[in-house]
Amino acid sequence: MGHRLSRIVTRTGDDGTTGLGDGSRLSKSAPRVMALGEVDELNCIVGLLRCEALPAEVDAFLAEVQHDLFDLGSELAVPGYEALHESQLAMLEQQAEQWNAQLPMLKEFILPGGCRAAAVAHQGRAVCRRAERALVLLADTLRGLPRQYLNRLSDVLFILARYLNQQAQVADVLWQPRRKD
Repeated sequence: MGHRLSRIVTRTGDDGTTGLGDGSRLSKSAPRVMALGEVDELNCIVGLLRCEALPAEVDAFLAEVQHDLFDLGSELAVPGYEALHESQLAMLEQQAEQWNAQLPMLKEFILPGGCRAAAVAHQGRAVCRRAERALVLLADTLRGLPRQYLNRLSDVLFILARYLNQQAQVADVLWQPRRKD
């Protein structure tokens, strides 16, 4: 990359547009730019989750996810570019199976919460779903793998929240319908 990012303040976005990797410019309210922002926010939350005291294998997994999200962002930033691979999707599925196999069967809906790390994972799950919805708007200009990746990642973040609660010996917060006031 060299000196590619040596100048951060460019003033080129002052007119309400942003530049893509192919040199084109779009409105900052364009669906592609909005999707880039959603994926960036998700990556920030994953980074925040990594600031928690996590098992080493969870932190290593989340580090891979952060790199994958940057790959996904590069697909959004450069129309027609493909950076994500099926192996990255398979990694998510494998991790989901591994953690889920260690958890008791879920018989109730759960609320975001439990230990702090689990709550942050739930926040990541919600932002991931929003990023996925943003990619759906680009269905005619973006291949399906990035959307599939986010769909799986949101599932993994849900499972991870439960796993983190289990590791912290904190119960999931069960939804209580028809509670009395």
